[in-house]
Amino acid sequence: MIEQPSKKKMLLFAGSSNPELAEKVAGELGTSLALVDKKQFASGEIYIRLEESARGADCFVMQSHSNGVNFTIMEQLLLVDALKRASAKRITAVLPFYPYSRQDKKALPREPISARLIGDLFITAGADRLVSIDLHTQQIQGFIDEPFDHLTALPLFVNYFKDKFKEPVSIISPDAGGVKRATTFAKHLEAYVGFVHKKRDPKIHNVVEAFTVIGEVEDRHAILVDDIIDTGGTIAAAAKILKEKGAKTVSVVATHGIFSDLSVENLKNAPIDEIITTDTLSQNGNIQELGNVKVLSVSSIIANALTSIFADDSVSALFMGENVL
Repeated sequence: MIEQPSKKKMLLFAGSSNPELAEKVAGELGTSLALVDKKQFASGEIYIRLEESARGADCFVMQSHSNGVNFTIMEQLLLVDALKRASAKRITAVLPFYPYSRQDKKALPREPISARLIGDLFITAGADRLVSIDLHTQQIQGFIDEPFDHLTALPLFVNYFKDKFKEPVSIISPDAGGVKRATTFAKHLEAYVGFVHKKRDPKIHNVVEAFTVIGEVEDRHAILVDDIIDTGGTIAAAAKILKEKGAKTVSVVATHGIFSDLSVENLKNAPIDEIITTDTLSQNGNIQELGNVKVLSVSSIIANALTSIFADDSVSALFMGENVL
């Protein structure tokens, strides 16, 4: 009989899209990022080579997905494939922002369900587990046949707003689909819940016409809660209506701040006092132009989750079950 003392090794790898967040997570874990040689050939093809052994290790591969999303997806897939071929014991793909998450169903005939395809690609590449933060819709977890840990940035936002306002607060979802998210947030702030009724033409992307507010907002501080800010059209229209209905102030909370170029035009003149987002995505220069954006870091949330996964402990326990609502 041959016996070997049990030992576990964690390695954290990162793609090139959001090195600041990856470094913060590594710092929270008390380690450094594993070395990877990343290059791009003249043809546009990506070259990846691990510069240290991953044999028998519990490996985590982080990558944010926004600008150049198709490049970042491929880079992360190649990292996963390299680890699989290097005999990693377990590979966890960490996607703070899940790419193509808004394409989670067919809105029109003959469309792909792109969010499902993303999951299939990572599992086929060799990922044993996926981790993401504040999915656009939680049904995405059901697309994946392997464990999928869903984290939430809710604790960061609750702490930020807990003692901010003395007057009454209303938590507003910019659409009916986000009411559950708003309700969970409101519970921690003892606030009212409402939503903006809106209409969107599925044939016209990034264009929203908001209609009215369901819920109490007059003489109250309104906090708009969403998962993504992209062009800002939804948020700008919702903020305008909240002000028209008598809200004292309008704050915006969104986990994933894409802030595409159209967002500057849409948000700069909107009646928004402040926008709170996180560093799940590397922030571009547009937030400086907007001037009222505050970025909170999710590094501790990710680090705590990775520690629990590494130790085979419960991830949901970190959020008291509120990451699965």
